[in-house]
Amino acid sequence: MATTIFKPFIPATETRPELTARALILGSIFGVLFGAVTVYVGLRAGLTVAASIPISVLSISILRAFGRSSILENNIVQSTGNAGQSIASGVIFTLPALIFLGFDLESARIFALALLGGWLGVLFMIPLRRQLIVEEHENLAYPEGTACADVLMAGERGGSFASRVFLGLGLGGLYTMFQNDNLFRLWPSQPNYEPNYGEQHLMKGSAIRADCTSEYLGVGYIIGLRVSAIMLAGGVFSWLVLMPAIYFFGSHLATPLYPGTVPIKDMSPSDMWSTYVRPMGAGAVAAAGLITVLRTAPTIFGALTQGLRNIGKKNAARREQPSRVEHDLPPVVVLGGSVLLVVLMFLFLEFKPVPGAQVTALANLMAAVLVVVFGFLFVTVSSRIVGIVGSSASPVSGMTIATLMATAAIFLVKGWTAPAFGALAITIGGVVCIAASNAGDTSQDLKTGYLIGATPWKQQLAIMVGVIVSIFSVGATLNAMNKGLEEFLRMPAPMTLELDHLPDGVQSKGFFKRDHFELSSSDQDNAAKQVMADAHKYVVLNAIGSSVLADGKYLYNPATHAIEIQWNQGIGSEKAAAPQGRLMATVINGILSRKLPWALVLLGVALVIAVELLGIRSLTLAVGAYLSIATTLAIFVGGAVRWMVDRMAAKGRDPDEVAEESEISPGNLYASGLIAAGGIVGLIGVCIKLYEAATEKNLPRFSDHNPLYHDWVSVVMFALLAYSLYYFARKPMKKDEA
Repeated sequence: MATTIFKPFIPATETRPELTARALILGSIFGVLFGAVTVYVGLRAGLTVAASIPISVLSISILRAFGRSSILENNIVQSTGNAGQSIASGVIFTLPALIFLGFDLESARIFALALLGGWLGVLFMIPLRRQLIVEEHENLAYPEGTACADVLMAGERGGSFASRVFLGLGLGGLYTMFQNDNLFRLWPSQPNYEPNYGEQHLMKGSAIRADCTSEYLGVGYIIGLRVSAIMLAGGVFSWLVLMPAIYFFGSHLATPLYPGTVPIKDMSPSDMWSTYVRPMGAGAVAAAGLITVLRTAPTIFGALTQGLRNIGKKNAARREQPSRVEHDLPPVVVLGGSVLLVVLMFLFLEFKPVPGAQVTALANLMAAVLVVVFGFLFVTVSSRIVGIVGSSASPVSGMTIATLMATAAIFLVKGWTAPAFGALAITIGGVVCIAASNAGDTSQDLKTGYLIGATPWKQQLAIMVGVIVSIFSVGATLNAMNKGLEEFLRMPAPMTLELDHLPDGVQSKGFFKRDHFELSSSDQDNAAKQVMADAHKYVVLNAIGSSVLADGKYLYNPATHAIEIQWNQGIGSEKAAAPQGRLMATVINGILSRKLPWALVLLGVALVIAVELLGIRSLTLAVGAYLSIATTLAIFVGGAVRWMVDRMAAKGRDPDEVAEESEISPGNLYASGLIAAGGIVGLIGVCIKLYEAATEKNLPRFSDHNPLYHDWVSVVMFALLAYSLYYFARKPMKKDEA
């Protein structure tokens, strides 16, 4: 059987400007920007979208404005910038678990773990490039990488798509300015309806709400109707079936039902969601992730054997000077760099432990070894799987869960069950998750480079530069959201207890160190203001798996011997649910402490089994069941717009032609702009809130009593934004459109 000789867009014998200073600078800017946007959107929506295509179209337009640009330069820009999105994905899936386990989220720790994981992902993937990208070119499509190459080649031929991205960025940003609670707040950001009809309490415990943001609309459009509908189905089951059933059967109870700490009849829908739905959703996501990993077991085995066989080859021709398009970073750099990173991780864990955590040198050494073992395993798996199903569908969460379960089981056998070892397990899982995530996106980038004729070692170096630049914004955004979205609520009934005899599952974390904090507006009475004045006297308590207190942090007043304030941190709230991070913490804490609301967890597992038997993507539905219906309903609207656009586009056209255009369609580009706008302007709002808290100055906003502050206005404005997406998605682009 004859094989077709592949010819890249730029021949190997031709050289063009590639790894230039302006390409690295612009790519670094995009890495910082899209890294921050991914953190913001990912913590809120529980999923991320690829950034390589919007970065490519923006790069083509911007570099062209500064003079003639090369397709290889634009490829370096997207490779550098896309590293920010992939690193952010790995970080937000795992490291927020430290918050849920009661530890502080330090910027230095995020920086170190993201750097180690990001670079390990690149270095471990380099030996696999020739096998996966070159030798299996016909078998592994790498859909995002191929689509990105199409965009770059179209830009080289003279086409420009950047106007659609900028349109989405402008209109989405303007909409978010008036919709966001931290900015002008002209109309409600989340229309809400909670049915409660008289004494019968018809559907009491349920709620219908939508977080009408531009980023959710854009995410829904990109993932399409089927995926968004399955996510909404999970939300409908949780909010309109499960929660009303819990209220119906539990409202007569006079005492709390575990793991709740207040009677069900006194719970709001949000309380019921956080208490009963999230453990069930965690079990569902864990089961779905493991099923996904088991389903891909043949691919995992094949990826490992192919990777080891490729590394073990001793081909004399390889020792010769490779051509430009075959030149990777040398093996000494790959091997030496990998060993150095593992040593640095051990030293970091040894000399920079989690605050309040005492872990032995043996445990730190074992952690470094486990990172190597699981890191190489799942980098190999991720690099191959994304070639088949794409980065968005890669089961990175499932791989991380498998890593955490294996690590926790080892710790449990050795008797390492203290909270510090939970933090160490999350550290291991975090580095592995970041490495697997970045390896998958690195593979997509190298596929793009292979198709257009780029120099591999220059791309690999650019990705490593993108990693080290973007992690600054990733850590800063994570901490900003945790503080900017937090709130302090006065306990309805202060709980009396003694610090020397804390209930099981409650730990003291020392005195509250912040000089100033604000209570929510509903608590701004004289008693609350007195509490604010005495903030420095409070002791922070952290509850995990307690039958007395819901999971979270509290402020205890030693003078009154009572818990007076509930400290709801931004990450983990309904506005930034961080479902994967909560899941990781639940898995670790459940295994090490042997305490888990197993009844709820197994309900989630049973739900996944039933859904799998129906032939539906259980992981998508599980994430939807975990998230607030406010998130899934808004995402579904974007998916519905995508369905309408595709249906109109398919009339009288070849379906294959429509499918080929889907990755670089005007609708996808406009939706990418909406996502970027929501993330950027939303982050500006978080920064403004942090500024107000630090300076005690409130910036002017519209009053809640203004004529437009009604739920129906919010629905109408979101519908208008959705129509703009429909309009610009259907409007064809001119070849010379700029």
